[in-house]
Amino acid sequence: MAVAFEVTDDEQDGHGEWAVLHVSGEMDLVTSPVLRQRVHDAVADGRRSLVLDLSGVVFCDSSGVGVLVATRRLMRSCRGRLRLILPADGHAGGGPAEGAHVSRVLAALGVRRLFDVHPDVRSAVAPEPDAEAGPLSA
Repeated sequence: MAVAFEVTDDEQDGHGEWAVLHVSGEMDLVTSPVLRQRVHDAVADGRRSLVLDLSGVVFCDSSGVGVLVATRRLMRSCRGRLRLILPADGHAGGGPAEGAHVSRVLAALGVRRLFDVHPDVRSAVAPEPDAEAGPLSA
């Protein structure tokens, strides 16, 4: 059974300078270029603060990870900011949360610590209480 891949903009007011892209489905060799293009479009539109909501992603392979790492590099090169929304490994029902797969893949590859990770949009777009706190700068 194929899972449809989708990247949608969150047009809600209240995100201030943050552009929020909601990603759902499977991030793989076929679908990852769609996300890459949407990120490049946001940057071309002058957006320098980007949130990728990955809570709806059910599968992520190495090409998906590559897009996330390339997005981090792009945002850093234009002095922008990137935040990821990744759910915890489990939810109240006891099973794995949708989107937790990405978190496990990033952790297994040792790159999760490079990203500024948040549990939801509200916390991702909130002002930083401490500018020194954040992801590693590798």
